[in-house]
Amino acid sequence: MANHVSGKRLQRAELARRTGCNLETIRYYEKTGMMPDPPRTASGYRVYDDTHVSRLRFILRARELGFSIEQIRCLLDLVDGGTQTCAEVKEQTEQHLADVRAKIADLKRIEKVLAATAAQCSGEDVPECPVLEALAS
Repeated sequence: MANHVSGKRLQRAELARRTGCNLETIRYYEKTGMMPDPPRTASGYRVYDDTHVSRLRFILRARELGFSIEQIRCLLDLVDGGTQTCAEVKEQTEQHLADVRAKIADLKRIEKVLAATAAQCSGEDVPECPVLEALAS
């Protein structure tokens, strides 16, 4: 993910189209430093290349996998510094996996409570509602 110009030069809209990323999201990643500043043409237009496409795809895929912005920033710092080791990446990934598993466990508990509460509800046009009673207690 080096910062040299390679391949076709793209405008931001084309970068967005190629990656399926929103223009505002690209601006956000640039503003936060996750995306390197692209070079500009003589008239001031930003131009992107294949390295920007690759980096943005990396960020987007990491987001799809549920990594937080800070976790992605740490991964990018490792890549940018050229100091990444599989052990460091694995450690970060395993921590994220533990967080995901904890969220799944929470969601399973929520599902169980919601299913039990909804099963108590008659669904009829009456003022008494077990769901509202459960929420109020």
